[in-house]
Amino acid sequence: MPTFYALATRKKGILIDCCKVNLMNKSLWQITPSIFNTLGLNTENSLGLAKSAGAREILYLIDGLGLLALDKYRDFAPNLSAMNSVHQMETSFPATTATSISSIGLGSLPGEHGMLGYTVRIPYSDNRLLNALKWDARVDARTWQPTPTLFERAMQAGINVSNISASRYEGSGFTEAVLRGATFRGANNFDSMRYELKNALKDAPAFVYLYSNEVDVAGHKDGVGSDSWITALSAIDHFVGQLISDLPAGTRLWVTADHGMVNSEQPVILNHLSDEVLLLGGEPRARHIYLHEAAIKDADSRWKDALGDLAQVISKQEAVDTNLFGAATSSQSLDRMGDLILIANSDVTLIEPARALQESAMVGHHGALSDEERLIPFLSHLN
Repeated sequence: MPTFYALATRKKGILIDCCKVNLMNKSLWQITPSIFNTLGLNTENSLGLAKSAGAREILYLIDGLGLLALDKYRDFAPNLSAMNSVHQMETSFPATTATSISSIGLGSLPGEHGMLGYTVRIPYSDNRLLNALKWDARVDARTWQPTPTLFERAMQAGINVSNISASRYEGSGFTEAVLRGATFRGANNFDSMRYELKNALKDAPAFVYLYSNEVDVAGHKDGVGSDSWITALSAIDHFVGQLISDLPAGTRLWVTADHGMVNSEQPVILNHLSDEVLLLGGEPRARHIYLHEAAIKDADSRWKDALGDLAQVISKQEAVDTNLFGAATSSQSLDRMGDLILIANSDVTLIEPARALQESAMVGHHGALSDEERLIPFLSHLN
């Protein structure tokens, strides 16, 4: 059954109770189980995708390419714009790389797989944060995320699974946690990716996960729509055109993203009620706030008063009750979740005081529930 979370956003400086977001309908986490089902794996095809014609499927994840941005700048992406739009797709919360790629690798929502954001507290540690993308050598990846990945399950079922992404990701804690099981094929530029893709598709049935982050990097640094962002989008679009020309007959290419992005003009240093705060996790658009035990009672009321219309303030219990991270919440997720979750409104960013220089320097941000961050493309092409 679909679950909903009431969303308040601010438009032109006015706080409005605008809508209910359907966090279960045509969501990112459904993509990989549906594609693997078309190759014969015993997973749910909840997107209703047609059976794989040539038993060769490619999923290209373009980090940071939101649906609204792609539509706005479609003239710079003729190949992507010409692809078939399968569904209007959305991320789960938070709209961030660590969470979304985990949903791709595991075929489940964050409350179940436990990757709840960019940084979360490591339970029973000396109050350390785990940066999911950079990892921590003291944290065993398979203990942190023990569920077999879809890649592992597919390989065991006789499907040749490859992960083509930058060489630096091979063997990383994040890769081992949520993308393990695939044959890793390091490729640091588009030409290398084309070469590795040809090798990965030689033996059917085959599934290939492609990843690149040029759009995301440019968006964070200079903003969506900046010259560098458009250059990155154009380069990726040219690569997509090359892929389409290269693909063997019967091969299907899928394109999606992990999140979109907003350009922020309202950085707010998050020094509110600082005497209550033990740790600040998450990122500027979606924060996990870990409180001293004595400050937990009625904290949501105090923080709502302190932040006003800058952000939504949600207690841990409310997050569970409203299915913010999905209908199921594992015990591990509960242990990692903030005592409060802050979701930035409008184009606000909630800046960690200790990282004010780094976080304020970024133009583009993501993680919250705006359409710009949440809506992503889901495109296909069959050769």
